Amino acid sequence: MTPLIASTIEQCDAAVDAARSGAASWATLPLGERIDLLEQLLPRIMAEAEEMVAHTQRCKGIERGGAWGSEDWLSGPWAFMQGVAGLLTTLRRVHKGAPPLSPSKATQNSSGRTVVEVFPATRMDSLLLNGYRAEVVMSPGISAADALGSAAAVYRGRGFAKPGVELVLGAGNVGAIAVLDILYSLYAKGSVVVVKMSPVNDYLSAYLERIFGEFITRGWLRFVHGGADIGQYLAHHPDIDSVHITGSSLTFDSIVWGSGPDAAERKKSHTPLLTKPITSELGGISPIIVAPGEWDDADLQFQAEQIVTSKLNNAGHNCIATQLVILPESWAQADALLDRIRAVVESLPARPSYYHGSQDRMSAAVAGHSAVEPLGAKALCSLVTDVDPHGAQSLITAEVFAGVLGVVRLPGATTAEFLANAVAFANDVLPGTLGATIFVDPATATRERAAIEKAVADLRYGSVGVNVWSALSFLLAYTPWGAFPGNSAGDIGSGIGFVHNAFLLEGIEKSVVTMPFRPMHRAAFRGHLHLSPKSPFFVTNKTGEITARRLTAYLASGKISALVGIFASALRG
Repeated sequence: MTPLIASTIEQCDAAVDAARSGAASWATLPLGERIDLLEQLLPRIMAEAEEMVAHTQRCKGIERGGAWGSEDWLSGPWAFMQGVAGLLTTLRRVHKGAPPLSPSKATQNSSGRTVVEVFPATRMDSLLLNGYRAEVVMSPGISAADALGSAAAVYRGRGFAKPGVELVLGAGNVGAIAVLDILYSLYAKGSVVVVKMSPVNDYLSAYLERIFGEFITRGWLRFVHGGADIGQYLAHHPDIDSVHITGSSLTFDSIVWGSGPDAAERKKSHTPLLTKPITSELGGISPIIVAPGEWDDADLQFQAEQIVTSKLNNAGHNCIATQLVILPESWAQADALLDRIRAVVESLPARPSYYHGSQDRMSAAVAGHSAVEPLGAKALCSLVTDVDPHGAQSLITAEVFAGVLGVVRLPGATTAEFLANAVAFANDVLPGTLGATIFVDPATATRERAAIEKAVADLRYGSVGVNVWSALSFLLAYTPWGAFPGNSAGDIGSGIGFVHNAFLLEGIEKSVVTMPFRPMHRAAFRGHLHLSPKSPFFVTNKTGEITARRLTAYLASGKISALVGIFASALRG
């Protein structure tokens, strides 16, 4: 992964100047032309998709068509297209004079909070991801009318608050992160963009420059290259109006507060070096909480596969990768679930940890533990089963961002008591508020409905998954993506602000995404009807890459005939 030659200071200045020159024309561009530009992106993404994915797989050291094959389709071209499609859904409705969301989509939950159903957003969503649901929980005091009124308000008469030139500092781990951030800066904030790709995946720049060709030609987007020094220079450039970063809290702090001995004093005295607006997504420790219930062997296998997927997708180099599984001390099936996790990891092929610093972080994560099990080919993942919830081990204090999975067992005489303890541990002990997941079988969900609803409501995370890895919020486009509100520059946690958010809602607290506990063929026998087989994002899906490629092609073409191929491969997964 040799990075491109770093941009010079003169080239950086020229990029900012070009974007500044184009800012006024972008801010005033009619909605119809904005829609046209989005529509033109879809075939351009598809034209580059095959080689873009192949290049990514080569650089990550994984084989095409294997267990890891679907991840770079789903988190690359498919996620990019889904982001475009989500914005198109919203803007086309506005352009026709219709509201982005019907009044029936905003309701109150059992806690009296306004929630907005954002997925499925179209009839095709209901078919392709049948049984999947997503809602946005609004901040306290936001009424249904407020929430609906905020949707795409910038395109319904209010206009953009402070359009200008935004610097996007792209992440190196997932291809779609930078492009979805670019889209949000352009379409939600009305700002033109200078983007610095991470040196880790800067090889994507050539593809993206072709895809975004018209935006570049018309002065609305510029790419620059280089390391932290270039990012620092641009963040403090006088003609950059705002900054968005996806990365680590250390990078955020170095930009905002500086480095060296004076940085701590600046933070203490609230005198940052960077005073312009900055939003951020910075990761954290993400848990899966397993509610006790009576699971059959297939349930144990299916959820073990999902847990392993949530850990080893992208070799664990995800800000939302599961780091801890939280189990009830008294649950009779806890050990059986762990045995299934072990077996799933052992069944997978080796893959390298390609992100810098991985080995050091993995060594730190397992230090001080005696129950460490290296699993899989070439120690693909280490399972640590003796994590003390009251200790100060690295596994519960620092994000690993690599292949280590810890297990915490917590007490609780009842399901409600366990969930309360698990939520308190996640909220008050674990750093970060990006995403958390709860697994609960349908019988338990029905019997313990109040306890489950309270747990989901009480989790202070920007995305909560129910029976689905909370990373789904990143992919759906309609769901806002970011940390739970309340962080500040002085205590940044998982970051500030939301992106994606295709309906452009305001006053967001978090997203809640839900997937059926069982795939369709087993759910039907239990009286829970839906049409979703095993998701193609599972690392155990035998046809995951084929299905992901076909889903991507469908987003580009919209041809109904493509559905036959999608379902044919999906049902074989």
